[in-house]
Amino acid sequence: MFPESEYERVYTGSLINIQFLQNLLQERGINSITRDDMQSGMIAGFGGGVPDHIQLFVKKNDMDDAIPIIEKSLS
Repeated sequence: MFPESEYERVYTGSLINIQFLQNLLQERGINSITRDDMQSGMIAGFGGGVPDHIQLFVKKNDMDDAIPIIEKSLS
């Protein structure tokens, strides 16, 4: 069994949107991480993932602050 992550996915989209959101979150003191399965697969030498399908994660205790920022900036 894998240990439960302290991070939760808050958005999936293109690299441009992810970088924009990361900057907004960082300005408000919220750290984030990304996961790009397509890039990971290419680096490892096999295909996989969906282009422009990058996932953005924040810590679970930052969710209440991060979600409104993301929703407002993308609406």
